[in-house]
Amino acid sequence: MLASSLTRRTVLTGFGAAALSACSQTADMPALELDNFTTGTVPTRPQIGIDNHVTSPDVMYASLTDEGFVLPAIPYDKVPREYRRQIVVDPTGEQPGTIVVNLAERHLYYVLPGGEAIRYGVGIGRDGFRWSGRANIQYGKKWPTWRPPAEMIARKPELEKWRNGQPGGLDNPLGARALYIYKDNVDTGYRVHGSPEWWSIGQAMSSGCVRMMNQDVIDLYNRVNGRTPVVVG
Repeated sequence: MLASSLTRRTVLTGFGAAALSACSQTADMPALELDNFTTGTVPTRPQIGIDNHVTSPDVMYASLTDEGFVLPAIPYDKVPREYRRQIVVDPTGEQPGTIVVNLAERHLYYVLPGGEAIRYGVGIGRDGFRWSGRANIQYGKKWPTWRPPAEMIARKPELEKWRNGQPGGLDNPLGARALYIYKDNVDTGYRVHGSPEWWSIGQAMSSGCVRMMNQDVIDLYNRVNGRTPVVVG
């Protein structure tokens, strides 16, 4: 359903195909963090797989050209390691292909086969603005239009100019991609989306959606296929 074509210093291709709408083979890979899955010097975790899209941060977060927009490189050395994209042992217990957002950790997991997951750092909504539950990603958009809801415009009158929508672009609050969360075929108003504000990852400051670094949300978008289950809590 969702497909993407990227051009970057290192070309990455995906598997193919939220702030309110206002808002493999295996090998050794030292760049991957293994967390605390060891006892003494004897590993107690499964072998960590290698995914060509989860490599060293200078590749993952390099500048890239996407749909005519040139995304700047992310200064990943200023992003805590725990919030950089990496393969981990799956802690969720959910089926492969499921997106799991752990609000307390500020992590989003995309569950892989074989007991692994891709973990991304995320920013979440402020107290009183969060949504949680089980739902589905109904569809996704590249460089989506952002439409602040009336209540947001009331709080921030300067947003009136975008009442009919801010076109997609480098300064758009929804970033390079948006995944739209529906529950029982009804739009929740919440999204998993990119953000140009990479420094906000790990913080609770959005109007309720789950925000990601733009390079990370492109990677996630390329993995989503069909009505992807999503769990937020």
